[in-house]
Amino acid sequence: MIGGTWEEGVSVSVDVELTFEQPAPAGPLLEVDDLKTHFLTPRGRVKAVDGVSFTLARGRTLGVVGESGSGKTILARSIMNLLPKMNVRRSGSVRFMGRELVGLGDREMRRLLGAEMAMVFQDPLSSLNPVMTIGKQITEALRLQTGMGKNEARLTAIALLRSVGIPEPEQRFTEYPHLLSGGMRQRVMIALALACGPKLLFADEPTTALDVTVQAQILNLLQDNQKDRYMAMVLVTHDLGVVAGRTDEIAVMYGGRIVEQAPTSVLFSRMQHPYTEALLRSIPRVENPSHTKLEVIRGRPPDLINPPPGCAFSVRCPYAQDDCREEVPTLLEGAGFGHRFACFHPLGDRGPAPVEVTKKPPVDGQEPPVDGQEPAVDGQEPGG
Repeated sequence: MIGGTWEEGVSVSVDVELTFEQPAPAGPLLEVDDLKTHFLTPRGRVKAVDGVSFTLARGRTLGVVGESGSGKTILARSIMNLLPKMNVRRSGSVRFMGRELVGLGDREMRRLLGAEMAMVFQDPLSSLNPVMTIGKQITEALRLQTGMGKNEARLTAIALLRSVGIPEPEQRFTEYPHLLSGGMRQRVMIALALACGPKLLFADEPTTALDVTVQAQILNLLQDNQKDRYMAMVLVTHDLGVVAGRTDEIAVMYGGRIVEQAPTSVLFSRMQHPYTEALLRSIPRVENPSHTKLEVIRGRPPDLINPPPGCAFSVRCPYAQDDCREEVPTLLEGAGFGHRFACFHPLGDRGPAPVEVTKKPPVDGQEPPVDGQEPAVDGQEPGG
């Protein structure tokens, strides 16, 4: 039962229920196989995503981590086919609920976007329409995808705004994006993405430019909604600290490729790729004294038009040897536990001390993995 207030000031109470599907049978919801997205530019072909493969089951969260330019955002947009129409070459396979998306027409994709898969974009101020009210933008999606009437869509939109923690949702419903704070705009983006009950949600740097307190609120909101709706989620970020404890699995991207992938607890305790180690060391630590200089990853990300020979990280890697500069390492299974990494000379015992990570609460009744026991694993512009 949701109460609403009409413009005339008459208080009404209407039954509006936000219902979600029951858990689907086990199995991959999303299967990505050798996905490549290349942009044709005057300088040459930009290999923004260059052969990425992974699977994601319903109710699970995959964290995609890497520096700016590593291909994270383009990977998410490639899966949803949110790419320019000209000078783009996309190949490989993207299967969503068993349906191939690569080569799918625009009309068929529009039926999926919003209803079956959605995205929380990085910058809500530029993603929201500045000349449309918040309510209009949400009700438009509801009426288009679900066929709701005007009044039902209005009350559902107000209920969505309330569910993401926006105070006085009836008033916010009539306001424009520029009247809201950054945190409130991001909550509106989440409400808009969740409006039609998608099975798969992409969150592209959802806490960029927000203060630390609001970041935690937004991440908790996404996690709670994912659990309630039994969604799969891909959390895109440059910060390993964001995905620690909030994801089931992490994929580390560099130069358009996945260089390491493992369940979250396994990656933090047994990381093998030097790039993953460098990302972890660059995280600020509260135990450090004031004015302590942050550790940085020396050098620059690779040129995706003319990448260096061999491993793309070899020019910045302190452990690189001759074979690293001559041959591209393949992403292969490591020491079990669903752990894959692409490195000829993995860290092994050289790696940092294991990091204590708060395990993500189980979504579908699965128990979190126990040390020594194999965890359950289901199944910017160019350069991202």
